Amino acid sequence: QVQLVESGGGLVQPGGSLRLSCAASRSLASINAMDWYRQAPGQERELVAHIAGGGRINYADSVKGRFTISVDNAKNTVYLQMNSLKPEDTAVYYCNARIVAGTGTSYYWGQGTQVTVSS
Repeated sequence: QVQLVESGGGLVQPGGSLRLSCAASRSLASINAMDWYRQAPGQERELVAHIAGGGRINYADSVKGRFTISVDNAKNTVYLQMNSLKPEDTAVYYCNARIVAGTGTSYYWGQGTQVTVSS
C-alpha cells in the first residue's frame, strides 16, 4: 500500500497561483503512475493531470498551459503547479497512485486539499 497526503490548497484570487504537493509513503519508482484529480460540489471527479513511468505527462484541456505536474523523486512527492487560476478551478484536489502488480492494479487516494479561486 501507499499513503498519500495532499497539501498546498487555499484561497487565491483569479489569476493567482498555487502549488499543490502530494507526499507518498513509498518511492515513486515503485508507483506506476500518479494523477491529480479534482471534484467540485455536485460534479463528478475529473482527471486534471497524469504522469507515468518514463515521464509521460497528460493534462486535461481545461488546464493545459496553466498547470504543470512534476515529481521530486528524492522527496517521494508529486506537485501540481497551478497558474492563472480561474474560478472554475475551484474544487477539492486529490492525488491518486496507481500500482500494477502481478495480482492486478491498485489505486490509492489522498484525503484531498481544497482550492478556492475567488475575488
